[in-house]
Amino acid sequence: MHGHALVALAEEEHVTEWTDISVGGLYGAARRLAADGLIESVRVERHGNYPERQVFGITDAGRETLRTMQREALTELSWRHDPVDLGVSRLDPDALDQLEEVVRDRRDRIAATLDEARAHRERIRTYLNAAEWIATKHGLYRLEAEVAWHDEFLAAVPDIIRDERNRSSQNKEDQ
Repeated sequence: MHGHALVALAEEEHVTEWTDISVGGLYGAARRLAADGLIESVRVERHGNYPERQVFGITDAGRETLRTMQREALTELSWRHDPVDLGVSRLDPDALDQLEEVVRDRRDRIAATLDEARAHRERIRTYLNAAEWIATKHGLYRLEAEVAWHDEFLAAVPDIIRDERNRSSQNKEDQ
């Protein structure tokens, strides 16, 4: 498949709707895949007055890498720490009075993103196959969990502020 056909297929499949793949970045990605030996040029085509197009095919190494990536994506667990956890566990003692407002704003922005994602998902439903539909649902569940966690965080803010102030005054007394 040549680059133009790949871009057309990506647009037809609406990959930007359910992945973070940029259609414009496909040409650069193809160059990197070729440099890594995962795809290779199989021929050059020219139709009419259009410029020549290099047609790529997946190599055996590319097929094996793809299979490995697919298998790992489904079998390996990948949990990364969220930077917000560090922010919560190491609060600025001079900014405790703004904590509730900051957390509420963050929660509201996530809730707005969730609402937008739900609406967007419904708009693109006809373009997605069953697997893509369920994959987009995963993203919604993650956003819903974030909203729920932020609600718990907001409920705990008074206790957190009290603990932080007690700890801060205790640290001053110990010095």
